[in-house]
Amino acid sequence: MNYTYMVRCRDGSLYTGWTTDIEKRVKAHNEGKGAKYTHSRRPVRLAYYEAFETKEEAMQREYAIKHMNKAAKEKLVKENGNKKM
Repeated sequence: MNYTYMVRCRDGSLYTGWTTDIEKRVKAHNEGKGAKYTHSRRPVRLAYYEAFETKEEAMQREYAIKHMNKAAKEKLVKENGNKKM
């Protein structure tokens, strides 16, 4: 599976990415091996994710979410987020 995810950073911001292994990716973010954006905003916690069959679908969804405004992202998290792996 391929996943599009959002993590909530220490400063309250949301970071969006895609991965094939959410637990490993969140761990990498928290170890400072993730994206440059999250490096100084650790710790992060998983706030939202969606599963897709293909990498292309996950990347397209990542692109769409990254182009949403903050309110739309927060709405996604509020209505569908905080899922446990």
